[in-house]
Amino acid sequence: MMINYNHTVFVFLLLSLGIFKLGSCIENQSQNNNENQSQNNNVAVKCIKSEREALLKFKEGVIDFPGKLSSWVDEDCCQWNGVDCDSESGHVTKLNLSNPAGRHRHYEYDGNDDNYPIPSDHPALDAVKSCYYCRNADMSETYSRGSKVKASVKASFSGDVKTSVKASFSGDVNASLSGEISPYLGNLSSLTHTDLEGNYNLSTKNLNWVSSLSSLEYLYLGGVKINHTKADWLHAINMLPSLLELSLCSCQLEHLPSSLDFLNFTSLHVLDLSYNSFKTSIPQWLFNLTSLTKLDLTFSNQGGKILDSFGRLGSLKYLYLGGNHFYGSIPASIGNLSSLKELDLSYNEMNGTILESFGQLSKLVNLYLLENSWEGVITEVQLMNLKSLEEFMLTTNKSQSLVFNVTENWVPPFSLKSLHLESCLIGPKFPKWLQVQSELTYVILKNVEIKGTIPEEWFSMISSNLTHLDLSNNQIKGNLPHQLVFPNVTKLFLQSNLFSGPIPSNISDLMPSLQYLDLSENFLYGEIPLSILKIEHLNILVLRRNNLSGELPHHWSESQMSLLVVDISYNNICGKIPSSMGFLGNLSILVLSNNNLSGEIPSSLQNCSIVSMDFGGNRLSGNLPSWIHSNIFMLRLRSNLFSGIIPKKWCNLHKLHILDLAQNNLSGSIPDCFNNFTAMVDSNTLESNPIENYTEEAYIMTKGSYYKYDRTLQLVTCIDLSGNSLTGGIPIQITRLTRLGTLNLSMNHLIGSIPKNIGNMRWLETLDLSNNRLFGPIPGSMSSLTSLVHLNLSFNNLTGRIPSGNQLQTLIDATIYKGNPSLCGSPLPTKCPGDETFDGPSIAGVDDKHGGDDYERIWFYASIGLGFVVGFWSVCGTLLLKKSWRHCYFCFYDDIKDRIALLIALRVVHLKRKFGLEKN
Repeated sequence: MMINYNHTVFVFLLLSLGIFKLGSCIENQSQNNNENQSQNNNVAVKCIKSEREALLKFKEGVIDFPGKLSSWVDEDCCQWNGVDCDSESGHVTKLNLSNPAGRHRHYEYDGNDDNYPIPSDHPALDAVKSCYYCRNADMSETYSRGSKVKASVKASFSGDVKTSVKASFSGDVNASLSGEISPYLGNLSSLTHTDLEGNYNLSTKNLNWVSSLSSLEYLYLGGVKINHTKADWLHAINMLPSLLELSLCSCQLEHLPSSLDFLNFTSLHVLDLSYNSFKTSIPQWLFNLTSLTKLDLTFSNQGGKILDSFGRLGSLKYLYLGGNHFYGSIPASIGNLSSLKELDLSYNEMNGTILESFGQLSKLVNLYLLENSWEGVITEVQLMNLKSLEEFMLTTNKSQSLVFNVTENWVPPFSLKSLHLESCLIGPKFPKWLQVQSELTYVILKNVEIKGTIPEEWFSMISSNLTHLDLSNNQIKGNLPHQLVFPNVTKLFLQSNLFSGPIPSNISDLMPSLQYLDLSENFLYGEIPLSILKIEHLNILVLRRNNLSGELPHHWSESQMSLLVVDISYNNICGKIPSSMGFLGNLSILVLSNNNLSGEIPSSLQNCSIVSMDFGGNRLSGNLPSWIHSNIFMLRLRSNLFSGIIPKKWCNLHKLHILDLAQNNLSGSIPDCFNNFTAMVDSNTLESNPIENYTEEAYIMTKGSYYKYDRTLQLVTCIDLSGNSLTGGIPIQITRLTRLGTLNLSMNHLIGSIPKNIGNMRWLETLDLSNNRLFGPIPGSMSSLTSLVHLNLSFNNLTGRIPSGNQLQTLIDATIYKGNPSLCGSPLPTKCPGDETFDGPSIAGVDDKHGGDDYERIWFYASIGLGFVVGFWSVCGTLLLKKSWRHCYFCFYDDIKDRIALLIALRVVHLKRKFGLEKN
């Protein structure tokens, strides 16, 4: 019995194992069959032939320089680069040929707002919003559209932005498709995504081909030139009922139709029309797009007051209106945008107040109100509900017209990461509502009237996270922190304050990441710490106008190759210029003026890339360096002890704008090749290459006085060789410098005559040739100097009549010609030989001094006589010869006489009755 039971169990187990194995095999075979079928299906589904032909038509119309379309040769277009197809129907659904080098930001709305990020690489980057990558390559042209939007944008706002944008353009253009978009793209009827953004050399005749893409949800054409006629582009867009996102930034659109018969794309979530010069205002139909979450009209040439209708767009999260001509106050209806996360009104003409309703934006994260003319008072009412605020940027063009007046102990509900307040009033004490901001990484409090000291506890609280600190143009006192470590600070601007004491000796340990350091115009004293040379990534070092003493650091090294600017002017630095500065290969601007430096200029500086060298006001000696680079812009060596001649090699300084060698001991003649200074001849060479976060300044002797130039320094052209011992004549070649503004050759030993064609220098404003030994007449062409406002020819040996006419008639100061005993004529009291002197006025009202005036007098009398004869006989002769005219004339005369006699008689009768003189 036991044996039968065991056999039964054994047989059962064997059968179970067999059934399991059979099932497993069947399942595997079924799975393999399914996979094979799936593969067969994938192989079977290819792109539609007509759609492939449409794509090839597109390829034929463009120049594929970057090679994006190199794969567009196979039969199956679904395998082509940038093309996606539906896995079942084979229809093309996505076309993505955007310029990846230019695509700095790209969003696709997927219904989840948390997955819809707005990145912020720089706190001010988002103020130039959305598709700044598709703007014109010359950003200054874009910025010049608005009266308040300057070509040179505030460095604190867009220095980083402008640099990064310009740096990206070369790559963007090289990666761009060129040519014209084929209308055959309209045959891709199942397209849901079309992305051609960033192809700046691409254009389309119109958008009619888009109107047939009824399934389109995402359309990105930023940077593509759209040739359109008024409303046609919008009518094409209006045929897309499924459209969710539309980007037409920088498409050269000009017409924004004011009305639509019907609005068909009401599902739109994203609308980007930025960087287009629209000639029409914001239309009312736009406010019916109530599903919008992002609206970008940056630099779209809009103006007027911001409409209350914006309050109807209740779903908005991102609103960008910067760079336009809006004025007035922020409308109260903005408070209705309860979902708003980001608002940009920068670079407009807003001149009103910030209303209390602004405080209702509880979800607002980033607020940009830069470069306007804000007025009024901000209290905690406007700020108390902004609990999500992280970035707050506000600057006003009217100094202190906007006042922050909050309760002294008020604690805000927000925790800021970036703060930029400029030219408004938050002082005089450092406000407590700022002292509690512990998460700040980016801080600009510029020209906000802060006085006194800043609590060291605040510095200590933010020191570990801080990357950018600008407290310039205030009246902050105290010493620089000597103990706190700021490991991440890259930019430190403390200029124009009242800081005192020495620069921390261990500054490289306290701020090892520094790139920009500006401590100018304070009261710092002591020596420049050697540790400053250990900051490897330092780009800008500005210490001008302090009380620093001692010598310049001696151990500059190649580890500081990133250093572009060294400005230590107006201090008490002594000693020699270290030859080790020659290791600074990228050094562009070196300003050491107005110190007590001595010795020669080290030849090692020729290893640098200096374009501006200002060593004026020292005790430097030796010969002038002949190795000066040809790309130098300013060479200012005035008020030193240099001797020798002006090197002939300097004739190759093609980009030179300012040459100031005044008040030295130079000898020899003026080189006759100064006409090679082509920047003083051709306006096209007036280049401007500003360095971020640094404005060079220089005092130039012009118009008889010293003038400070900073932002306009690039426009100055000047040659000042005064106060030397130069000999020889004035080279005629110098008169070819037609764009030269100032020429000062005074107080030398120059001889010879003034060049006759000096009148060619039509831009000349200042000409000083005084205190030389020049002789001969003053050239008559000098009257052609129509820009001349300052002239000094005194103390020479000039002879003859002083020319008159044009601009010279306004220069009536006799001291201009003083010390030239042989000069005569106005404005000097000395009369020239042959001048007539009589008291009575002449017929013409001027003194006749030339023989030619006799003929003018004869013609004057002759014209009087001829005029009398013609006038008399024109009237009287006609009456004598024509009887009918004579009869009419006398009849008219008799009629007039009778009328006058009657009026007189009536008047007499009236007066007699009035005064009772009439006889009964």
